[in-house]
Amino acid sequence: MDKSTYIPDTFIDDVKSYLPDHLSINDFIAKCQSPLRRAVRVNTLKMSVSGFLEYCQQHNWHATPIPWCEEGFWLTRPAEEENSLPLGSTDIHLSGCIYVQEASSMLPPVALKDAISEQDIVLDMASAPGSKTSQIAALMANQGVLVANELSSSRLKALAANLKRLGIRNVALSHFDGAIFGDYMFEQFDCILLDAPCSGEGTVRKDPNALKNWSIQSNHDIADVQKQLITSAFRALKPGGTMVYSTCTLTPVENQDVCEHLLTVFGDAVETINLANLFDNADTATTPEGYLHVWPQYYDSEGFFIAKFKKRSSVPANDLKVKKGSFPFSALDKKQQQVLHALLKKQFGISENLPGKLMQRDKEVWLFPEKMEQVELAIKYSRMGILIGTTFNKGIRLAHEFATTLGQLASKNCYPLSSSQARDYFMGKDIRLDKTSSESGEVILTLCGTGVGLGKWQKNKIKNSLPRDLIKDGVLISWV
Repeated sequence: MDKSTYIPDTFIDDVKSYLPDHLSINDFIAKCQSPLRRAVRVNTLKMSVSGFLEYCQQHNWHATPIPWCEEGFWLTRPAEEENSLPLGSTDIHLSGCIYVQEASSMLPPVALKDAISEQDIVLDMASAPGSKTSQIAALMANQGVLVANELSSSRLKALAANLKRLGIRNVALSHFDGAIFGDYMFEQFDCILLDAPCSGEGTVRKDPNALKNWSIQSNHDIADVQKQLITSAFRALKPGGTMVYSTCTLTPVENQDVCEHLLTVFGDAVETINLANLFDNADTATTPEGYLHVWPQYYDSEGFFIAKFKKRSSVPANDLKVKKGSFPFSALDKKQQQVLHALLKKQFGISENLPGKLMQRDKEVWLFPEKMEQVELAIKYSRMGILIGTTFNKGIRLAHEFATTLGQLASKNCYPLSSSQARDYFMGKDIRLDKTSSESGEVILTLCGTGVGLGKWQKNKIKNSLPRDLIKDGVLISWV
């Protein structure tokens, strides 16, 4: 029990006003003061679920399936390891094979799952730190285009770093107030997730101070913003498209009332999709409208709210807007394409075309997501796709994220790191080899069977090419 969790009396009184009759306020408070179970999601872009379960068996980890997400598990590690090695410092996490994500947070992308096609153009309107963005990218198998928007500059940087680690290449990052999408990208998205900024009432189990600044007035102020965002999102959705609205809060002011606003504004153009059959026992948390209102005591999770809508017909456009300014990218010229293809074939045995469109900006070589041309001119993006490398007089120097996102395509010059070598690599040290190598040029370094970065062969060692901002210290990979 965490009795230090701050739960003001005014909040409890408010909860009593909308708590379902079959639930007890005392049970709610007790659950809010109990520890939250750790949950992880397998990143299937880098590791299979069966591979994860095999890893757990080898490391004496206990994984319990999360009912609503095939890739999600509640995770328990041996006490000695738990006390000595943070989960974020394990090889399976550093390699991007798993993502630490609260169980109920996995629900919104799951609600979108049956509507998403690998070739869709999808919007995650409020995406940092990347849990749901990366989950959607995996559902899309790294194909199509996923526009991930985040208003906060600092959170956008964290989002970009997470996407690189997880090997995601089909994302275009944007940095706007989500309210602009309805005007700048009117009816351009097949699917939209609006995991809206909220009061965070459902997060007290991981943040004892989540309710420090709570007030009923703040609920209403936040709801006003949410109504702007959900209206913008629906305008940006294609006719026939699907939208999921979610929050990690409990009050109907930020949940049911915001959904009712959507239905009032757009009328018959909106169809509510009932979520009672989303997973076994989902009806336990389903409201009369068909929304999921997840209380912490239902599934021993955080509190969450999820609503799903389909756009039945087009809606009137507002004063549509067009981005100003020139587009700084152009298609990579044929000579440089030949240089790149020759390098990849010679060094890594990659003979097929890379999955996407090669573009250049000054000396930078980028790989844009498939279908990016359909939306690349609509708004200004912080970045599109992945940086493949940079050109110089003698050729192209590959970038770190080439290895993390495309390393699986290589058939040679891949080097699996041992635990001690991986520790050295992530601490920025060169990798010592047991015997002298005759190889030359760049090498893709792998951990847990997936690419984690680049090095350069140097006879008795591999020179470390890990970007300086990714170097770590402290206990890594192993605690013994």
